[in-house]
Amino acid sequence: DQAENIYDYIFKYEQLAAENAALREQLSQIQSDNRDAASIKRENDRLRELLELTKEHADYELVDSYIISWNSMDWSYSFTVSKGTNAGIQTGMCAITESGAVVGVVTEVGSNYSVITSVLDSSLDISATIASSGYSGIVRGSYASGQMGMLRMDYLPAECELLGGDLVVTSGLGGYYPSGLVIGSVEEVQMDDSGSASYAILTPAVNFAELVQVFVIKSFDIVP
Repeated sequence: DQAENIYDYIFKYEQLAAENAALREQLSQIQSDNRDAASIKRENDRLRELLELTKEHADYELVDSYIISWNSMDWSYSFTVSKGTNAGIQTGMCAITESGAVVGVVTEVGSNYSVITSVLDSSLDISATIASSGYSGIVRGSYASGQMGMLRMDYLPAECELLGGDLVVTSGLGGYYPSGLVIGSVEEVQMDDSGSASYAILTPAVNFAELVQVFVIKSFDIVP
């Protein structure tokens, strides 16, 4: 009897172990299918937005490229993408998302790669305008002011009145960026140390944590 009990125990244990393995495999497959479906949905969403962007800006000549590595060090926000001079990319070109949000600028390029410095880096100065009011200023990364992951727009009038959520867009001055690209939205406005001007803290339009693909603008029509 004791031998039979041991045999039954081993048999049931093996059955349970096999069932457990089968259930784990099914769960793994479901999770994989869900990840695949979510990935396909995100790609479809990007393609729809890109289609709208190309309809609205037929003058844009775009090169799509995927991020292959992040190069962030000492609060420098940059990454490498998988295309370079072979695709016509040059330093100084602007990189955007499929929705037309500013990602950054190409600062280094090789035959089959490009390094893009993002708007989060304080080394980039972007001439910008607040869409609702027309106030102009310069946008750069704001980590130096203790606002890591945010942007700062300087040289605003001391008396400027802004609402949270007001969009900040490129002005197009200097010819490096097309006008009207979304940089971010106003989070708060403060007076600078001199008391003669204000600055705004912005939330970037790009979610860099989820960024996988960018579009480099090779050429565009400059609007006077």
